[in-house]
Amino acid sequence: MQLPQKVLITDVVARDGFQNEDRVIPTQDKIRVIEGLVQAGVTSIEVTSFVHPRVVPQLADASEVIAQLPRHAGVSYSALVPNIKGAQRALAAGVTELHLVVSASESHNRANLNRSTQETLAQLAEVISYVQQENPQAVLVTCISTVFHCPFEGRTPLARALWVIEGLLKMGIRNINLADTDGAANPLQIWQTISTVKERFPEVTWSLHLHNTRDMALANALAGLQAGITLFDCALGGIGGCPFAPGATGNISTEDLVHMLHEMGIATGIDLAMLLSKGE
Repeated sequence: MQLPQKVLITDVVARDGFQNEDRVIPTQDKIRVIEGLVQAGVTSIEVTSFVHPRVVPQLADASEVIAQLPRHAGVSYSALVPNIKGAQRALAAGVTELHLVVSASESHNRANLNRSTQETLAQLAEVISYVQQENPQAVLVTCISTVFHCPFEGRTPLARALWVIEGLLKMGIRNINLADTDGAANPLQIWQTISTVKERFPEVTWSLHLHNTRDMALANALAGLQAGITLFDCALGGIGGCPFAPGATGNISTEDLVHMLHEMGIATGIDLAMLLSKGE
């Protein structure tokens, strides 16, 4: 079994985790959670999304969250931006790592972004060009949702994912996040997909975003590790989910993934005991 010696964890609880909560979480509580993650040794955190407040009221305080973030050397904060207006708001707030999104499946892209996948790719080209012009040092990561399975269409053909990846590469994207949006992927599919894209597109840095709808997230993470993935998204407490993926449950739990990695001798730089105390 070939496994990496170290893995970088990006905790997405402050964005993906909180966006599905019915009760509006005060900004100061969000900051407290983020600070707790930093204290536990998490060095990469997706902290919010600059989506329109009417779409996700929970994240209406995106600019306020960015303004109040605890600043620590070696800690990077990122934010999801759905369109050019979101990118403008994010850059104005001082965000230096922007996460973009497109779905591999047509139905989910229309449900999530209200347009076709091709239209979203064209829009992303505009966003990327704008960001590169305004802040050439900004890091751009594109998440491809429903890479493995779509809640409306079923299993996503690999050819569809490859088509989206090729489009992103033409725009200059070199950081791509593969998302099991509805948590329906299986370990063999994970391994086969990642092995294929890594061989076909060696210039890309890949990361994996897993949900746990069918209790296979840890098994899928292991398959990802064996295929060479060293960057994983997860959420404190395993909460979260996509509002446009019916039946999907939360993300892979940060605590569970860190525990598994440590038991396998893979370093994360995270203090598990402290992390567990922050999730109580």
